[in-house]
Amino acid sequence: MKEKNQKDTIKEKSSNKKAEKHQMTDKDKKMLNIAFNILAIFSIALFCIALTPKVLQNDTFYTIKVGQGIREWGIDGQDHYSFIDLPYTYPHWLYDVIMSLLFDYCGGWAALYVSTAVLSVALGILLYFTLKKVTKNSLISFFIALGQMYLMGPYIAARAQLVTFVLFVLTVLFIEKFLESGKKRYAVGLIIIPILIANLHSAVWPFYFVLFLPYIGEYIVRIIIDAHIVHNVYKWIIGLRIKRTNKILKKAPKDDVAKYQTKVAELTKLQEENNAKFETTLAKRAEKRKRPFKLKIEKVDRVKWLILIMFICLFTGLLTPIGDMPYTYTLRIMEGNTTSSISEHLPLTLIDSKSTLFCLTLVIAILIFTDSKIRLRDLFFLAGLTLLALMSRRQVSMLVLFGGIVFARIITELLEKHDKKGTQNVMDFMTSTIGEVLTILFIFSISYFVFVPNINQPYVDIGSYPVEAAKWIKENLDYKNIRMFNEYNYGSYLLFEDIPVFIDSRCDLYTPEFNGEKGEDGKYHGQDIFTDFMNISSIATYYDTKFDEYNITHVMTKTNTKLNMLLSRDDKYTQIYKDDDFIIYERET
Repeated sequence: MKEKNQKDTIKEKSSNKKAEKHQMTDKDKKMLNIAFNILAIFSIALFCIALTPKVLQNDTFYTIKVGQGIREWGIDGQDHYSFIDLPYTYPHWLYDVIMSLLFDYCGGWAALYVSTAVLSVALGILLYFTLKKVTKNSLISFFIALGQMYLMGPYIAARAQLVTFVLFVLTVLFIEKFLESGKKRYAVGLIIIPILIANLHSAVWPFYFVLFLPYIGEYIVRIIIDAHIVHNVYKWIIGLRIKRTNKILKKAPKDDVAKYQTKVAELTKLQEENNAKFETTLAKRAEKRKRPFKLKIEKVDRVKWLILIMFICLFTGLLTPIGDMPYTYTLRIMEGNTTSSISEHLPLTLIDSKSTLFCLTLVIAILIFTDSKIRLRDLFFLAGLTLLALMSRRQVSMLVLFGGIVFARIITELLEKHDKKGTQNVMDFMTSTIGEVLTILFIFSISYFVFVPNINQPYVDIGSYPVEAAKWIKENLDYKNIRMFNEYNYGSYLLFEDIPVFIDSRCDLYTPEFNGEKGEDGKYHGQDIFTDFMNISSIATYYDTKFDEYNITHVMTKTNTKLNMLLSRDDKYTQIYKDDDFIIYERET
């Protein structure tokens, strides 16, 4: 007995030690998360800075100039940069003003590069914390955030879209936090964000509401399922028949009383059997919901407040000085022909986007060949974003941002189911001294190879933009009074250099949907300069006739174009400037 008591005492002490050890692990968990967060933030920031391109895109040039113009003339609804008299709506006026202030007072091109790097870092870190909120797994959130930022590389530029990427990810974070906690501050944040988007980049304002739809859609589907419409309708019909039979029974002759009583009894029994079957079905359904096959359908009661927030946000598009642009911009663009001519608006061909094809295939393969499950809201997100991406290449960025969040949730549940302690062990190693050193060296090595090609680039690519040609024009021509035909891709740089342009990358400005009025026939009537440019460039129309319509005095084109080949043989056009990439002709008028 004594030996047995001693053994029991030893076992008890051993179990107490294990409990104490487990208790210490729980206390250390916060410190571990803090250490990993610091490592993750530093690594993501380093990688995002490396991804930031130094060379500027064409939209940046007109952004600076338009912002300077707004500061000088205000939002006057008039374009000041094309020699064709056109109205202008300033769709991202606030972003233009901010960028012009950075350029003028904070260091020129370098300031824009730094601001782009800062926004890139903000996007990467915000993605990490959003993924962490959704998955509750820091390790998976860290690696998927890095992957998302790598795929977002082509979209990191000094353009208004980068700010809206940050705001859209912040929207999802606020939605998730609001649904979990119900705190009012997240609801207030969700109302402020669309006001910012309406002024920073009104073209994408409608997409803000797309982010709410998967949550609301899942909520509505669950309500419909829980309403048990078929059962309730059947129950109502039987009840109606019983009620009706009882009425007849009261007035029926004595000979028919037994018949109607039997009928009432049959209907009552049928009703009871139906109720019993329904209760059994409910029990089975409740059991299945605990272990769904592939699709999880959740009902979060706070979604009804999310619907109210979305309804309030519908009016935030009025809080802008540019009129109804947040509501009408996307519709007008879709009605025009620019979406079929500008590369970023064209439909996505999957074979040309191997990274997108790989990611979609990976998600589908995981869902088919593993026991992983997907929430209905995530399925809505994935299906809707894939459709948008296939319709327009520019929407691939949204698929990467929010499709990545869906993928993170799927992969986290899969890994934790089969290896619950695996990610925790990796985190333990990564936060050790050796692990931190190895992680930082790994991220630094990747960042170095990404960063070196970027840092050697100039801010303005002289092969893409007429830097020397613009300088020559300002020194040798009365550039304020010439009417020079130029091409779409570099018009913004000429505009930046104060040279009046025929067209630039503000495609909306040059279409009748924006510079004209809607007639009784339902069509917009205005100047279709964009179509004229496309026809002239592709030699689909006789260039000289169109030049007469616009009173063109000079023509600038790239040296390798069809138009240059024809102008070089036309006696009416005299070459007055040429470099490796650009050529200028003076037109005899």
